[in-house]
Order: sequence, then C-alpha cells, then structure tokens
Amino acid sequence: MKKMLFYFCFMAIVILGKAQDIQFSQFYAAPIFLNPAFAGSSEMSRFGVNYRNQWPGLDHSLNAYSAYFDHYLFNLNSGIGVIVNGMNETVAGLSTTEIGLAYSYRVQLGFNSFLRFGGQASYFSRDANMNQFIFESQIDRGSGAIGDFGGEQMGLDSRHRYFDYHFGMLFNNEFGWLGLSAHHITQPNISFIDDQISRWPMKISAHGGLKFDLSGGSVRNYMNSTQNQRELVLAFNYKHQDPFNQLDLGTQVNLQPIVFGIWYRGLPNIGNALPNNESLIGLVGVSLGNGLDIGYSYDFTLSRLGQANTGGAHEVSMRLSFLTGDAKQSGRKGSILPCFKY
Repeated sequence: MKKMLFYFCFMAIVILGKAQDIQFSQFYAAPIFLNPAFAGSSEMSRFGVNYRNQWPGLDHSLNAYSAYFDHYLFNLNSGIGVIVNGMNETVAGLSTTEIGLAYSYRVQLGFNSFLRFGGQASYFSRDANMNQFIFESQIDRGSGAIGDFGGEQMGLDSRHRYFDYHFGMLFNNEFGWLGLSAHHITQPNISFIDDQISRWPMKISAHGGLKFDLSGGSVRNYMNSTQNQRELVLAFNYKHQDPFNQLDLGTQVNLQPIVFGIWYRGLPNIGNALPNNESLIGLVGVSLGNGLDIGYSYDFTLSRLGQANTGGAHEVSMRLSFLTGDAKQSGRKGSILPCFKY
C-alpha cells in the first residue's frame, strides 16, 4: 500500500507540480551542471560522466546522467565546454534531455585571485508516455481496482522542445572559492498541453568552500602527479527552486590517492515548517596520478519516505583530465580552483 502511495505522489508531481532539476550528490564532479563558470576551471582538457539511480527500492525510480567535456584556452583566458544531461522517470515514462554549450571568461583580480563569468545555452527535449499514467477516473473506489481507460483525451506520446539559458559567476584564490549560478533564466514553458502554461522555475545556487593543506606545504599538485597530497576541504551548496530550498554541507579528506567524504542534505527547521532532513551521503573516491578520478556515493534517506522504502540512491562519477597544447602550461597551478573533487 505504501508503494502505491509513492506512485501516486510521483504522478501528482509530474502532472500538477512545478518541474524541478535533477540533482547530483557529487555535484563538484559535474561542474558545468552546477555552474557554467566552471567550464575550463581545471585549466586543462577534461572529460567526465555522472550517473545517479535514485530510490531503487520503489521499483519505479529516477535515473539521471550527465556527460561533459571542457577545455581551457590560455591565450584567450577562456573556458569552453559541451554538456549532455538526461533524466528518466519510469512511472510516467517522462524523460528530459539537455544539450548545452558553455563559455567562461577568467579575470585576474590580484595575486592568485580570480573571477570567472560563465554562460550556457541549452536545447531541451521533454517526452512523456501518457499511457503510463493512472487517473482518478480509472480507480474503482470500492475495490481499488484500476481500469484500462479513464476517458481522458491526452495523447499517448507527448513531446516538447525549447531553448534555455544559464549564467554563473565564480571567485577563487588558492585557499577557497565562492560561486553563484542561475539556471532557467527565461523560465521556459514546459507544458505538454496546448494553450496551457507551466513555467520551469529559475534555480538559484550559491556554493563555495575552503581548502586546508595537511601536507605541511611540501606537495601542492592538483593533478596528483605525486603521492604526498593531503587535504581537508569544507564546502556547501545552497539551492532555491520555487517553492523548494535545499542546503548541502560536506567535507572531504584527500589522502592521495584515496578520497573520503560525507555530506548532509537538509535545512534546519524554521518556525512551524515541516522537517527538511533529506539524506546523509557517504563518498569514497580514487584520484590517480594519470588524471583519472573515480567516485562512488550512497545517499541514506533521512526523510519520512524512509530508507527501507526508497533504497537510498547510488551515484557514480568518472573524470579524466589531461593537458593539451603548450606543455609549458603544465606548471601553472596557482589559478586552478582548490575545489572538491567529487
């Protein structure tokens, strides 16, 4: 019975609720997805993929993925990138695909202090298989049996295409970073129904952190070409997308080549507001000297949905960073973001 209730909640969100973005627990391993100003921020060439399986215990789950490539142009102080994001929700047969082009420009403010401005233009495709919906008119109130047809005149296969735009800013020095991003600036209409308007609400994100060098200053190499890197990083990510607010707080310890991390996702109770304790996230990663980073995280559900019902969430990331172009630039590490790896 509980699972049937969850299914109805899923459908209510799809049919009646405002659209929300997918989220990754390892959002720093999906940097352009977080903020287009991250394009080229490694000041190398970088390819990465992310996959998230949310709530597998419900049978009908949410699956999300992201793949990106970015490159830094030293002669132009610019980063360029391309990103593909996708989400599949199996109850309603709802899928969303985004293909975006990102650009960022870096300005030096002082010694090892930098400000990046980034923008992204994206093409979206949203598809829904309406024959997966269960409407109230299909349910027999006496027995609870579900009939074949409820009389609705919606098409079995609906598609919607549109363009969207994102913007971001990012400040960093060698000790920390602070970023702001705004997604869906034009709040496009994403309704599947003709003559109806359903705006995709703008998403605002503020994110940042501090890095502490635990190696005594002997080794400071972001790409881990040595075996003595020791770092402690504290970070946060606050998101607002009407009508929801979310805060992620976390820390990672980099003990080359292993990275351990823990995140808490939720917000303290304010007044008579309902509790907002979403999940506790554990992470382990391997950061190799050849530029390959692999991470795995698991979300333990803290909300009323319950860990036993949802099965939590699994997430995997992989990133490969390498230098192309002038080999003399390989020593330029001062302007690279001292950021989370995952």
